[in-house]
Amino acid sequence: MFIYTREFDEQHEYTGRDLGSACGESGTVFKLWAPLAESVELCLYGRNGDAERQDGSATVEPEETFFMKKGDRGVWQLDFQKNLHGTYYDYRVRTEGKSVQSADPYAKACGCNGRRSMVVDLERTDPEGFRQDAPPEANEETVIYELHVKDFSYDPDCGIPNRFRGKYKAFTLPGKGEEPGQAAAGITYLRQLGVTHVHLLPIFDFGWLDEAGDDRQFNWGYDPVNFNVPEGSFATDVTDGTVRIRECKEMVQALHRAGIRVIMDVVYNHMYEKDSWFERTVPGYYCRRWENGELSDGSACGNDIAAGRAMVDNYIADSVLYWAREYHIDGFRFDLMGLLTTELMNRIRRELDAEFGPGEKLLYGEPWRAGNSPMEKGTHPVLKENIDKLPDSIAIFSDDTRDLIKGDVFVAEEPGFVNGGKGLEERLLHAVTGWRDNAEGFRPNSCSQIVNYISAHDNFTLWDKLLITMEGKEGLRREADYLEPRPEILAANKLAALICFTCQGNLFLQAGEEFGRTKFGDDNSYRSDPEVNMLRWRQTERFRELVKYYRGLISLRRKLPGLCDKSRDAWRRIQDQTVHDRGVVSFRVDNRVRTEGGETAWEELLIYYNASGKSFPVELPGTSDVSDARQKTEYRENSEAEWEILADDICADCQKPVAGKPEVKACSGMILGKRA
Repeated sequence: MFIYTREFDEQHEYTGRDLGSACGESGTVFKLWAPLAESVELCLYGRNGDAERQDGSATVEPEETFFMKKGDRGVWQLDFQKNLHGTYYDYRVRTEGKSVQSADPYAKACGCNGRRSMVVDLERTDPEGFRQDAPPEANEETVIYELHVKDFSYDPDCGIPNRFRGKYKAFTLPGKGEEPGQAAAGITYLRQLGVTHVHLLPIFDFGWLDEAGDDRQFNWGYDPVNFNVPEGSFATDVTDGTVRIRECKEMVQALHRAGIRVIMDVVYNHMYEKDSWFERTVPGYYCRRWENGELSDGSACGNDIAAGRAMVDNYIADSVLYWAREYHIDGFRFDLMGLLTTELMNRIRRELDAEFGPGEKLLYGEPWRAGNSPMEKGTHPVLKENIDKLPDSIAIFSDDTRDLIKGDVFVAEEPGFVNGGKGLEERLLHAVTGWRDNAEGFRPNSCSQIVNYISAHDNFTLWDKLLITMEGKEGLRREADYLEPRPEILAANKLAALICFTCQGNLFLQAGEEFGRTKFGDDNSYRSDPEVNMLRWRQTERFRELVKYYRGLISLRRKLPGLCDKSRDAWRRIQDQTVHDRGVVSFRVDNRVRTEGGETAWEELLIYYNASGKSFPVELPGTSDVSDARQKTEYRENSEAEWEILADDICADCQKPVAGKPEVKACSGMILGKRA
């Protein structure tokens, strides 16, 4: 059995970025890194040679086979003088006397279910105008909206033709809302909401479902098969390997035209099957093993990719760069980033910055893993405790802020601040600064390393979590119980959103959170029916008050430099953090502009969170310092003229003059701005 050593990498690392198959006018070249192999045979199946189903049962024999030649660094190569675009192929690799059939782990195209690779001339897959495609100008503030391709348009009420529902193509059509008075859906809705980035759950080729099967199959996509190929079930034709590539590019192009950048959810921490193309071509190298030879399982998916080894790191970094170049992807979210290394993530950051400009491509991920994994000597896992080893331009999800706001995601009935949790006030005021003032605990380099969110595809939706903690499961026996916009749940949802949007750091929300998205209490819907997972577009009408509130928060946030500031000293803008009562806190924000050419209408903010059951009176800054009653009244009247309510329990991004002594209603928040 192969045992990895650093000396192996020194002898066999290949730094070329040309592995896989490549074709053009001059011909076609196949290259495979397989340093342990005794022989490698290329099997060509022609243009109609992709007849394998999900179970991998072969129904077609190769039309031709060719033995490849082994070169330096363990790279096997074979050249053809003709363009083989559209030809399906795989390899027969013989190692230690055993032959296995394998698709190409470096393939850029594949057939149905990814069981066989395909040669592709990538220029032929470009939609019209794609080479001129460019992302929209970056907004000063990023608002990320997490979507699944199928969820987005599976609902018949989305306004997308049936043949394109659940497909990449759905993003290329406007959906509902183009006609006056019509409720918006699809990409029209996204434009109106005001998000800056769409975060797509995995769109590379993944396993479990049958791409040629019926449309009722569903999977989140965290089952990687071919990392550099788009998923086929989202394409209109799974029998032609070029269609998924072209339609994926069309989706990105359409989102860019709509003024929205695109983030790709990537899963470089494990493979769907232990017997992957990696394992077949170089047995024992690409996956981590314990000393007894067993595969490690820090991913809880049966195997862990061995980040920290030269060819593994090269593969991951090159793959990220490939998606950024070829598909114009604008950012990457790393699943279980705790199984990767800070060294690899820093390399990816450097290479993206060198090619596209500093910070042009967003990078963030999950700073955790499902279990222990034997890291390579001298490397550091991307866990929260190692955040100081990352640059400010690599961010992590803040599960601390998430759980403070709504409660533990793994304990259904445990509440957070907005839904009845006790003793959370002090920690919540640390979260406001992106944990930068948390000197005795977790403390990032700057708030730019923090992604603030309340819900994502994992665990309960925000609406379901609030229902369970505030109403109890016994009152949620019918689907209709989850769909009703109950006033007390709406209030808690609004307060949760206001808190998230007034914490320093990056902003992220799950698609549909703003219209009470429910999965009917399903907290792990990764393979649940599409009807459970889909966005219900009619809910935007039932929850129009909540949609309007989120839209207002998105708009307002961009006007508040004190909250948008991502510098290392941004946390110092947060002042006078005060716990007033159980469930009531406030703080002030220095909202002055510190960048040349910037402007703001308000030099100072006063923000209240009130999770108590009663209204709380607002004390405008300075009032409490005046002792004489008459002077106090005069001061308050003068002060009121300077302050405006920017958000309260009813609306966000409003500019209501302060009339009399304002009160923060029970289970609500308030943002006040002092005129500059």
